[in-house]
Amino acid sequence: MACRISELVLDCRDAERLAEFWCEVLGYVVLVREDDGIEIGPPEGFGGLQPTLVLSPSEDARPDKLPLHIDVSPTDRDQEAELERLLAAGARHADVGQTGEESWYVLADPEGNEFCLLRKRLT
Repeated sequence: MACRISELVLDCRDAERLAEFWCEVLGYVVLVREDDGIEIGPPEGFGGLQPTLVLSPSEDARPDKLPLHIDVSPTDRDQEAELERLLAAGARHADVGQTGEESWYVLADPEGNEFCLLRKRLT
């Protein structure tokens, strides 16, 4: 294994309401509350067997933008080695307005679906 889903990121209009709903449905708790969204997950936090859910307030009206994207984390190599592996498998870099200072890479799968490769390595 070389990657694992670590987060699901859901664009939404009301992050507070969705956090309340999904916490109730999944038995999750609020892990992080910031201006750019709310991360909820199992009580043991990020990095466990269950992915966290990031509720990201958005008014983005791009017709080609999916309201859900996957974040993956490397499991048996560092981020740079995993990036090389994903690009060789058919991923490509995607530009969604990054500054270049992010700790993650935005990629697209062969059909153009965006996903992020996070830095944190999970076991």
